[in-house]
Amino acid sequence: MNSILIKDTTREEREQIVAESIGNINGSCDGCMAGLAEMYQEYIDGKKEIRDINMEFKARYESGIEAPERNGCGYM
Repeated sequence: MNSILIKDTTREEREQIVAESIGNINGSCDGCMAGLAEMYQEYIDGKKEIRDINMEFKARYESGIEAPERNGCGYM
């Protein structure tokens, strides 16, 4: 696979891309991996490119804009 863009992938391929990128989400010790999987759901669903999700996350992190409350590395 050369491209990870929505227009160049199927839903199954996007699920595989996310799974391979973040690792074993079922083996997490405290639930943080499941939060990462949820973060990329719009990409898997074909609604938002992965680069846009990453840019939005980084912008919230750097700016301190309100985001969901966190409990450890998971969301409340």
